[in-house]
Amino acid sequence: MLSVVFRAKFVKGLRTLHRKGKLSFPDHTAELRNPKRLATFLDKQFEKDWIVYAKPAFGGPAQVLRYLGRYTHRVAISHHRLLSFDGEHVTFRWRDYAHGNKQKEMTLTALEFLRRLSHHILPRGFVRIRHFGFLTNTRRSALLTVARQLIASGRPSVAVCSAAVVDPDATWQCPRCHSLMRIGPNLSALQLRSRCHSFDSS
Repeated sequence: MLSVVFRAKFVKGLRTLHRKGKLSFPDHTAELRNPKRLATFLDKQFEKDWIVYAKPAFGGPAQVLRYLGRYTHRVAISHHRLLSFDGEHVTFRWRDYAHGNKQKEMTLTALEFLRRLSHHILPRGFVRIRHFGFLTNTRRSALLTVARQLIASGRPSVAVCSAAVVDPDATWQCPRCHSLMRIGPNLSALQLRSRCHSFDSS
């Protein structure tokens, strides 16, 4: 259950955003633009016991890949579930999650089987796996090349990064010194100020 302290901070934050006009209430939620209506709505939400459920972590990388592989590299029905085809009917195994997760058999006409199977074909332009970061489709080759160079050279030092000659389209570069930009530690404003002596505040 959400703590009273969290609830107070959450409501206060929403009311502040509402007062500053930073909350959007389109169409059927337009009545929440009224502060009193918003307060009533929030009170109703906190009458419920919101409980967070988190599953235990996977055992390791192999288990993660095996789990994801079932969704990314297989079609709607795997071959071992297909039991028979007599030229007109297809019999296959399926799992009834609604009744004790029991395995059952089903027989459909070939046409009906294909109709159901076709629902799992992605429309043109959709992909089953979407990459981001250094694996994004548009810059994958260039960024993987940079990543391999950095891995081969060990952990890069500032000197290595400064001397690196990098294709401007391959990765991000510092607009000031043109060296390779790296993700570093989160710094407070004071720490950042002490490290950036030549920072231009204009």
